[in-house]
Amino acid sequence: MVEDLNVKGMSASAAGTVETPGRNVRQKSGLNRSLLDQGWSAFLRMLEYKADGSGGRVVRIPPQYTSQTCAVCGHVSPENRTTQALFRCVSCGHAENADLNAARNILRAGHARLACGTNTSPEVGAKAQEPTEAA
Repeated sequence: MVEDLNVKGMSASAAGTVETPGRNVRQKSGLNRSLLDQGWSAFLRMLEYKADGSGGRVVRIPPQYTSQTCAVCGHVSPENRTTQALFRCVSCGHAENADLNAARNILRAGHARLACGTNTSPEVGAKAQEPTEAA
C-alpha cells in the first residue's frame, strides 16, 4: 500500500503572478527540488513493475485525511495533527508519531480495497456504477 501522492501538484511553482506574487518562493523551490530528486514517480513505476512480475500488487491510496484520522477510533479532525511529528486524537486521546498513525490508516484503506476486490484508485470524476438486476 502506498499513498497516491500528486507529485506534479506538490512540486508546482510558488512564484505566483505579477498581480499576486507568491510567498516563501525560495523555500518552496528547495522543497520542489527535494521532491523531484527523490524520484517518487519513477520509484512507484518500478515498484509496480516488480510487484506485477512477482504476482504482487501495489495499491495506491488517496492521501486525503490519512494524517488527520485517528487509527484507533477513526475520528477525523485537523486538530488531531498537533505538530508535524505528533498525532493526538482530540476524541479518544490516542497519541503516537504522526507518520506511523498515517501509515496505519493507509494500510487499513489498502486492506479494505483488497477486500472489496479493488486494487487501484478510482478515476477522478468517475461515477460508481449502479448494481444491475440479474435477469
